[in-house]
Amino acid sequence: MMHLEHLNLVVKDIPTTLAFYQAIFPHWKTRGGGVSQWYGVDRNWIHFGDDYQYLTFNDDGVGNNRDLSGHQVGLAHFAFVVDDLNGIIERLAAIGHPIDKAGAEDPYRRNVYYIDPNGYEVEFVQYLSDIPSERNRY
Repeated sequence: MMHLEHLNLVVKDIPTTLAFYQAIFPHWKTRGGGVSQWYGVDRNWIHFGDDYQYLTFNDDGVGNNRDLSGHQVGLAHFAFVVDDLNGIIERLAAIGHPIDKAGAEDPYRRNVYYIDPNGYEVEFVQYLSDIPSERNRY
């Protein structure tokens, strides 16, 4: 078996980023952190997750993330499968984060996109079927 263990994200501010992701994953916790150097620049870092997967936030980010409407090489978005899409929408709205884009109408899934505080696009998908041919059709 193989699964994604973590994403390592360069961010501008850890507390602001952490507040966004804590609203999404209220059951996750800060697993560790510290200070390190990346090519001569000091940075703080934390691991935020559960016992099996996590997000790493490094606070040495400068400038803006790639233009998501453009065609630059870089991360377009990352996605999480969720059981309660409405709960995520409500928790993010409560801390001032509206949906950036709604997903396409589909009888077997619901999805929405958000822009996190650092300009990363994050998708959340709730599948309404367990049948692979319905979930994965396009």
